[in-house]
Amino acid sequence: MQFGIRERLTLSYLVIIVIAMGLSGFLLLSLLNRYFLQAMQNSLLAQAKITAQALMPGALAGTAAQATVSSASNTLQQQANNYSLQTLNVAPAKETSSTVGAELGYLANSSLQLSTQLDTRIRILDVTGKVVVDSMQDSQGVSMADDPLVAAALAGTQSSSVEGAGSAAAMDLALPWQADGRLIGVIYLSQPLRDMTAVLYDLRLRWLLATLLALVLTVGAGVLLSGAITRPLYRLTEAAGTVAEGNLDQRVPVQSHDELGRLSTAFNEMTERLRASRQAQANLVADVSHELRTPLTTVKGMVETLRDGAVEDLEVRDRFLASIEGETDRMIRLVNGLLLLSRADASALDLHLNSLALAPVIARVFERLRPLAEKKHVTLHLDAQAGVPPVLADEDRVELILVNLLDNAIKYSRPGGNISVALRQNPKNMAQIEVKDEGVGMSAEALSRAGERFFRADQARSRDEGGSGLGLAIACTLVEAHGGQLTLQSQEGKGLTVTCTFPFA
Repeated sequence: MQFGIRERLTLSYLVIIVIAMGLSGFLLLSLLNRYFLQAMQNSLLAQAKITAQALMPGALAGTAAQATVSSASNTLQQQANNYSLQTLNVAPAKETSSTVGAELGYLANSSLQLSTQLDTRIRILDVTGKVVVDSMQDSQGVSMADDPLVAAALAGTQSSSVEGAGSAAAMDLALPWQADGRLIGVIYLSQPLRDMTAVLYDLRLRWLLATLLALVLTVGAGVLLSGAITRPLYRLTEAAGTVAEGNLDQRVPVQSHDELGRLSTAFNEMTERLRASRQAQANLVADVSHELRTPLTTVKGMVETLRDGAVEDLEVRDRFLASIEGETDRMIRLVNGLLLLSRADASALDLHLNSLALAPVIARVFERLRPLAEKKHVTLHLDAQAGVPPVLADEDRVELILVNLLDNAIKYSRPGGNISVALRQNPKNMAQIEVKDEGVGMSAEALSRAGERFFRADQARSRDEGGSGLGLAIACTLVEAHGGQLTLQSQEGKGLTVTCTFPFA
């Protein structure tokens, strides 16, 4: 089963919450469990010391156990930390004894009662591990020497452990009982952990309830947040499907400035460019058809005229054949220009870059176009700055650029005008060619469209005079392919200045 983005986001939120709550609950409950056990151990240790002091004052401090009690009843009461211990009918201890554990004999022979405000069981063991006194009064005389805690206490080491689980769990603590540096017995305390278990159970239950509540809230928040993320994606998906079907007028609303908003903006810009590209393609097809239809119609008409008998008139035949040749050349130039632009669009221009001196190339183009300039009574001027380094360029392509720029300048120049070509090194450390004429110039609107394919600034001119509108587009494309830039400056009626740059070799 595959989940959508919305489901995956919601599940991700749930997984994060479960992991976070699980870790926090585990760490918190573990910390509380250790804290409660440590507190219980400290409490039992305090009770054990109080018990030792109550039964034999100064025993743990290493002083002699001397106590004066009445023959009928002696009462010794010690209170500390909500703990009270009471001994009844305790006989005085012997100063000397000949048997092991005789120091505690007075306890065994007395009517001793132990009680605490806490639910603690207290057992007093002699040096053999036998129970002398039990606060529950049910294990006197029983040997506990096999108990690991008792064994450790008889060896002089205090120890504790937890036995059982759940409500039956209890903590045991065994404390060596010494007097004058001698072990006289063991104080063994046991306390159930019911309260601690109840508290931890309550905390665990509350934690589970909090986790369930967090999961419910997370599901709600996840649905809302994932919806806010996926709704724009759904709209984009639907819009993309509509665009794929050919409807390029599709737009998606931009409702934010985040990544999704920028994605929506980029989608709208993409569809706008696609629409412009399709329109440009349609215009290109229309323009190409129009450009080819005119010479083809002309050629067809001339051929039909020749076939109808004009071929017998040598003057008419030669004139028609010259026209057919001219129209054919125009179609060849048009097709070659479109092929070059097509390759440029596909990044397939095969440029042969070499170190190239521009001044000789400009001079060669001057000589090539001088007859055309003289025919229009236009004067060409070359101003080449000395010392301009060679550029890294394709010689044939650079020559084509110059031919297109000079050809346009000659066509749009007035008779008797001047065209100057200047070669300089610009401040950006690039070679700069500037072609300036004194022709009709361009309006601001025409200047903004200059470089578009088949765009002619003066639509009233015939194609013989104004060309097909590809020259400037080809020049701009080739200059940019060399890593340079082509710019235009003009005022209507005051001529046009075209500047192109090339990087040095």
